[in-house]
Amino acid sequence: MRHLQLKQLAGAAVLAAAALGAHAEAPYKFAATPGKLPKDVVPVQYAAHLVPNLADNTFLGSQTVEIDVLSATSKIMLNAVNLEIDSASLSGRDIGEIKLTPKLDKVQETLSFDLARPLAPGRYRLALKFHGLINREARGMFHMDYKVGGADKKMIATTMEPTDARRLLPTWDEPSFRATFKLTVDVPASFKAYSNTPVEKLEKLDGGLQRYSFGVTPKMPSYLVVLVAGELERLGGKQDGVDLGIVTTAGKLGSAAYPMAVTRDVLRYYNNYFGVPYPLAKLDQIAIPGGFNGAMENWGGIVYNDAALLFDPKTSTESTRQLTFKVNAHEVAHQWFGNLVTMAWWDNLWLNEGFASWMASKATEHFHPEWRPFLDDQVDRESVLNLDARKTTHPIQTPILNEAQAANAFDAITYGKGQAFLRMLEAYLGEEQFRKGIRAYMAKHQYSNTTSADLWMALEKASGKPVEKLASDWTTQPGFPLVKVEQACEGGKRKVTLSQEQFRLDEPATQKRLWNVPVQVGTVNGKAYYTLLSGPSTTVMQGSCDGTLVIDPASVGFFRVQYDQASFDALAGQAGKLADTTRLKLQSDAWGMVMAGRMQLDSYVKLISRYGDEPRFAVWSGILDNLGTLERLTAGEPEQAQVYRFIIELVRPKFARLGWDEKAGEPAEDHQLRSRLAGMLERAGDPAAIAQARSRFARYLADPASVSPSMIDFVVRGAGRSADQATYDALTARVLQTQSTEERNRLSGALASARDPALSERTLQLSLSRQLPLQVTTMMAPMVAGNGHIDQAWAFGVANREALAKDMDAMSQNRAFSGIVASSTKEADADRMESFVKQHFGPDALVEAQRVGNGIRIRAALKARLLPQVRAALK
Repeated sequence: MRHLQLKQLAGAAVLAAAALGAHAEAPYKFAATPGKLPKDVVPVQYAAHLVPNLADNTFLGSQTVEIDVLSATSKIMLNAVNLEIDSASLSGRDIGEIKLTPKLDKVQETLSFDLARPLAPGRYRLALKFHGLINREARGMFHMDYKVGGADKKMIATTMEPTDARRLLPTWDEPSFRATFKLTVDVPASFKAYSNTPVEKLEKLDGGLQRYSFGVTPKMPSYLVVLVAGELERLGGKQDGVDLGIVTTAGKLGSAAYPMAVTRDVLRYYNNYFGVPYPLAKLDQIAIPGGFNGAMENWGGIVYNDAALLFDPKTSTESTRQLTFKVNAHEVAHQWFGNLVTMAWWDNLWLNEGFASWMASKATEHFHPEWRPFLDDQVDRESVLNLDARKTTHPIQTPILNEAQAANAFDAITYGKGQAFLRMLEAYLGEEQFRKGIRAYMAKHQYSNTTSADLWMALEKASGKPVEKLASDWTTQPGFPLVKVEQACEGGKRKVTLSQEQFRLDEPATQKRLWNVPVQVGTVNGKAYYTLLSGPSTTVMQGSCDGTLVIDPASVGFFRVQYDQASFDALAGQAGKLADTTRLKLQSDAWGMVMAGRMQLDSYVKLISRYGDEPRFAVWSGILDNLGTLERLTAGEPEQAQVYRFIIELVRPKFARLGWDEKAGEPAEDHQLRSRLAGMLERAGDPAAIAQARSRFARYLADPASVSPSMIDFVVRGAGRSADQATYDALTARVLQTQSTEERNRLSGALASARDPALSERTLQLSLSRQLPLQVTTMMAPMVAGNGHIDQAWAFGVANREALAKDMDAMSQNRAFSGIVASSTKEADADRMESFVKQHFGPDALVEAQRVGNGIRIRAALKARLLPQVRAALK
């Protein structure tokens, strides 16, 4: 997982790629794998030595690469960018040692050497000396400034995915070029250093330095290499013979016990599930106080933004506890999906990310069913469905023509749709058959690469079902179906007619796409049976007309369901009796029909009015997300008052039953629900909620422990939204003072939510500050814009374009300016943003700009259509 914040491909380039994508894929073959580098020379082992200089943020490097020449060649080509090559030579049998002249191509990001005469097949050694930069942005090796107490500190870390290993080492930086790595590094004597493998040797050097020598890694792609060094502490443990570690900056080990327990659990679970035990001697989980949001799955040395790993039971929220578990489970799953078995090329990134996301939910359900992770996944799936219902979507598996496009593969379709498809496929094949296929796939392809075809072969053999035929529809076609449902009672039996068409939120699809759709058909609180909807329509007979018809009751399908009116009314009338998954899907699909113009808003309002005593946090989250969309659509319009009044009337009775304070013995779900409902009441202008936020914030300033962790988000965000100068100053002082990344993120969000334009301007200016880490400052302008200040944030962004962009990595640059207007409902914002991005940024950023622009135009049309319906439905 490169980042938690994901991106979505779009535009004409994606449509062309989608057309290319709809074909059966061949099993993995190294020679046929896409990529820029020739395949006549391959690395076998890198032996690299690095000497970072933290005073001027540079480093010296040297390495010897054992290479195999597979066929005679007069040229050696690998990857390098932002490196200067000081010397190069080639040695081996029959050639002695040859001095080489480097040719660096900054555009292609390659380093090549032309040879005077062809090199015969065999083993050689390529020796290089070079130097480069320690970046502020998270690309290759980067540095972070942070504080411990009042003291300024500095550390280094690396992040290589997708194509930044070439910024640290000259490498064959494509995932199919697997090799072993042996790394040594010289760092200050006060530092501790961590890499993929355990330390083999530690030597004291002159000048206050020490040299760490790490063991040889398994054969792996270059993007998994890791180095972290700083004044660090480690909590150690053991599980199944593996040395575990939670590594933090000084003073944070008190937050390491929980992630250590999680790591033990998930490692044991995965060893058993996959049938191939974790193969390295150690697994360090390394928390760093900045750099990027999320985590990176480096083999044996996973790096996290510390808010995604650490958990302080005294101050962290229940949501943080659950997020920490799930992110940890995702990254540890990558040690198999992605590391042990790696996708051949970036078009199959979903084999890494979709599987890790699916496996994380599976592990979470195993250890914490009380958290209802699959229900949370349903809520998350809604945003992915909405992205995939646009013309700017792309298939799960979409062609990546070169490594420059690889960053665009890390998006919600790759992660979210990939995960949802796997859940649907597993449910259809059966858990045991699916697991049997995964075990065979792991055993056969360990320490190698794969395409989707390799996986389909394993699952098809294990299950006996036509997996490739079914799966190719879902992975090589963009979009998803709408399953329409009609029923009739004939001769005492229910005749259910299912039909499919592509579901779209914008213009109708030009291609009449069909899917092989596994659909469960059942009755409320009864049994459900699968049918395969493989054509435009099919008919299913039920033995009787008893019970209420329900389609996809477990909500494992990646499709929307539209019932005929009588069937919908029958389900809606039993809303309170439906299973959690059915209840959530019913309202989610109903909202989808409203957005697509297939249902009137008043029908949705009547439906969710039946959910007033809803017990599930996830179901409330889905409803409030949809009402939040209505809130944004009515911003600046008289109808917004109606929306707010309806929200208060819907939420207040349930909140009254929960009360303002935690009760002994109540479930953790109620803690989350209390905070979410209170926040929605405060946002909607409920006087009691506003007063509570203010009074509790005053107590929080005097004593942070006076506010329970479960209510801290509500208190801080509410204070930020209605902040005056004094409140804003207090929030600012805390955000600059705190050493907790979790708290900093929370306080930054509060600053960005200020309604006062003078205060939001101050927040924007903070995005230019070096007092806060990049992962905070790069999000300031989009957060301010999303809280009602789009024009102000856009003007600021345009005026400070170069200053904002210079320290961003490729993914952040691609989404930075489109993100500012992403919440807009005005077509003019889409037009000016796309024009600006086209003028100042590259084609990859334009792809993101077109996606966001498409979303804005959809919302503009939705606003025009729904405003009259709001007036009628909420009068």
